[in-house]
Amino acid sequence: MTWLPRIVSRSVVAATVAAMATALAGPALAQSMIRDTEIEGIIHEWSDPVFTAMGLEPSEVEILLVNDTDLNAFATRGRILGINTGLILKTRTPGELLGVIAHEAGHIKNRHTLRSGAQDAAMPPMIMSMALGALAIAAGAPTAGAALLGSGQYFGALGALHYMSQQEGEADNTGARALERAGESGKGLVDFFENFRSQEVFSDARRYPYFRSHPLSSDRIQTLRRLVSEAPHYGHVDSPERLAEHALILAKIHAFMDSPNQTLRDYPESDTTLPARYARAIAWYRGGQTERALTAVEAFIAEQPDNPYFQELKGQILFEEGRPGEAIEAHQRSVDLMPEAPLLRINLAHALIETNDPARLEQAVSELKRATAIEGDNTLAWRLLSQAYASQGKEGEARLAFAELYFASGRQDEATQFALRARDLLPRGSAQWIRAMDIVFASGATQADVDAADARYERTRRTTVIPANAD
Repeated sequence: MTWLPRIVSRSVVAATVAAMATALAGPALAQSMIRDTEIEGIIHEWSDPVFTAMGLEPSEVEILLVNDTDLNAFATRGRILGINTGLILKTRTPGELLGVIAHEAGHIKNRHTLRSGAQDAAMPPMIMSMALGALAIAAGAPTAGAALLGSGQYFGALGALHYMSQQEGEADNTGARALERAGESGKGLVDFFENFRSQEVFSDARRYPYFRSHPLSSDRIQTLRRLVSEAPHYGHVDSPERLAEHALILAKIHAFMDSPNQTLRDYPESDTTLPARYARAIAWYRGGQTERALTAVEAFIAEQPDNPYFQELKGQILFEEGRPGEAIEAHQRSVDLMPEAPLLRINLAHALIETNDPARLEQAVSELKRATAIEGDNTLAWRLLSQAYASQGKEGEARLAFAELYFASGRQDEATQFALRARDLLPRGSAQWIRAMDIVFASGATQADVDAADARYERTRRTTVIPANAD
């Protein structure tokens, strides 16, 4: 298990998340992403059949877990679907969480863009109101004209709200139909909305962010209820396995987000279910009770020796206790059990590097190259790869890895600078030299820019080199 409450570039989503999630939705969100192979895997297992039923390619829908306690979710351009941890924790059943995901995927399927669409819808009534106000003033009715001018924003907001309500209804229908085609019930989505029906009477200041950008109404809920209640799979219920997975997701998020003492109060030792035991083990580890946590994890492993996430948690505990050498075996086992999970390979590589054993660097490089081949925009992987190359004395490769890091982060100037320096240190015409030049040109540079950068670098080099006969 890798829990990373930090910004991890996923197709340069950090800026996109901030822009799209806050459009007409109030205060800005915390923009850190949480990467957790176990939770991501469960959510994709539930959601992928719904995406397929909707006509979306599951591998092209990127689900982001956002480290934010606010109840919110959103969909953006690029088939990115974000879910706040705060929303996940508010769902009472797997069906509710899957229903919200289906609704947000409906926005993706229908190509809804909240910011531009709502602003476009707001502009005509706003402009019309202001134009009428100007005409009234010109016609000798300044009081009426001023009133019309002042109401421009009001009419604009009504236009935007109408547009948003129309989009929400379309996403409801698309999501509900996809759930039905996938053999799922749409009841969870209705239940989720019913649970927060009171949001429609609150002011924006008191309303959850999700319902500021996804306005509820009784008519909307009634329309959705009629649609799903008439569907053949309306009576489909969550399986015991899925209920257990949902409980585990909630326990894991609580254990990593809440204080250890709070987790131990919420999951007392009288609760012997796996999610509760899992939560307590994480709380003990986070609270400094390392041996107690390791004992609990060893018990999990004895029960489920082929569970990669228990091995991952053991490796993480040992690594963060400053015992990277001991963590390697557990991380290696997690990779052996789930070889296509890039985050698990990154964990292993990190432990290998932190042993400061030069003999382990080549394996670390290999693991990171495999990870970046699967997930080319993972900035942690590129940073660790640069570190490993530098420790091997491979400066050209190290600079290229940093160029990849900046390129994945959308920082084009830095990407170009590091790629140019990498090019000068790599064998001309090699695959890595060609990749360096690809980054340079993909970042928007032209050949003239490259020539100018070379000239500046050469001038700087000449002025900073100490003459051989200097005292």
